Amino acid sequence: MDFSLLLVIAVLLSGAVYLLDILAFRPQRRKRAEAAEAASEHGLDPASREALLKEPWPVDYARSFFPVLVVVLVVRSFIVEPFQIPSGSMRPTLEVGDFILVNKYAYGLRLPVTHTRVLDVDDPERGDVMVFRFPDEPSVNFIKRVVGLPGDIIRYEGKQLFVNGERVAKQLLEEEPEASPQQLLLEEQLDQARYRIYNNPRDPGPQLREVAVPEGHYFTMGDNRDHSNDSRYWGFVPEDNIVGRAFAVWMQWDGGLPSFSEVRRIE
Repeated sequence: MDFSLLLVIAVLLSGAVYLLDILAFRPQRRKRAEAAEAASEHGLDPASREALLKEPWPVDYARSFFPVLVVVLVVRSFIVEPFQIPSGSMRPTLEVGDFILVNKYAYGLRLPVTHTRVLDVDDPERGDVMVFRFPDEPSVNFIKRVVGLPGDIIRYEGKQLFVNGERVAKQLLEEEPEASPQQLLLEEQLDQARYRIYNNPRDPGPQLREVAVPEGHYFTMGDNRDHSNDSRYWGFVPEDNIVGRAFAVWMQWDGGLPSFSEVRRIE
């Protein structure tokens, strides 16, 4: 279900009903009230006048919801949009059940539904955590870390990431951490971004020989390197599929009571 499409339809329908009432139905109600008052010997009592001027329930609902829907559409389409993390592919950065906020204008303003970019702002950088529409199924949103920009040469062998022939620095923080036994917790630095990743030493994982990132595309990987369906398997993210940059976790909900103790910026 495309929520953006449903929201746009709701705005258009409520706006059309509200506008039609202003231009056509409301003047007719006033004329009927004025005619009834002129025909009455003593004039209309307040209750009768109010009944003649009363808006039909569809108009009342449209007038009430239209401004709210417009605000939601503008905020969600051009400013910030909430998402929930459904899988562990970005652990330890993001956990299952994290509710995140995505900056919708960081990579340019895009129209809802058509996703056409109408204003250039900035481009993704290496290390950004980016939300995008899955190339093979655009109705599904993915979240991964950008590791390759257009023109970059990417290689991933022996659990080591190389960008343009340079080994991406990483250091071991903990073996078999309590939150994820049988894995290694490491800190990786890609350009100015520093973040934590998981590697499973018992899983050989995919081996990726050098690939060139095409113009207008990006190469992404999950921080949970051995449990992530990412560009190593299905290829590159087209620029047109970009949704925005994830920048904060505002709530955690794993099925029990919502928790706000994990509010944090996304590195």
